[in-house]
Amino acid sequence: MSSAAQRRTTPLGILTRLAAVCLAGLLLAGCGVNAIPTKEEAAKAAWAQVENQYQRRSDLIPNLVETVKAYARQEKDVLTAVVEARAKATQTRIDASQLSDPAAVQAFQAAQDQLSGTLSRLLATVEAYPDLKSNQNFLALQSQLEGTENRIAVARRDYIEAVRDYNTELKTIPGSWWAALFHPEARPMEAFTATPGSQTPPKVDFGQ
Repeated sequence: MSSAAQRRTTPLGILTRLAAVCLAGLLLAGCGVNAIPTKEEAAKAAWAQVENQYQRRSDLIPNLVETVKAYARQEKDVLTAVVEARAKATQTRIDASQLSDPAAVQAFQAAQDQLSGTLSRLLATVEAYPDLKSNQNFLALQSQLEGTENRIAVARRDYIEAVRDYNTELKTIPGSWWAALFHPEARPMEAFTATPGSQTPPKVDFGQ
């Protein structure tokens, strides 16, 4: 047996080879070290889009309320409910640092769901007012609102998928290893939960 072969079979040689194998494994898996912050930022970016689309809807509501009020002042209770729900939804905000807080995400979702419900009731009253249904300003708002509701649905879907991807990385190997070693502050994020009727946007497509 050669001297080189003998060195490889000694305890020191075996340990050296094991260390080399472990180091190679770490280097090969090292590309995953940044997966957690990358997926976290992707989820935060998706959340920003959710907020943007809800804000877009919120910005449309004052003009919608005023347009409906001009034709249906007797619908005071519904109009008031929409205004109050919009105010609550506007005040219930969370930033990206709170996405791991179930209570904060649930409060945000509840406020938006409440606004969706009151908005649906307001839009349902339009059926009783043919002149309002044919008003050009209302038709323009109707189109914008319908598009916004669709964008909200897409933004929520994208956020849910980004959170699923991030949370899975935290729970599975090697992601859980990297989290323990390099990202101990990383926490699972909360996604939206399905609520009765939340899958169906407020109806805004009225027949003429």
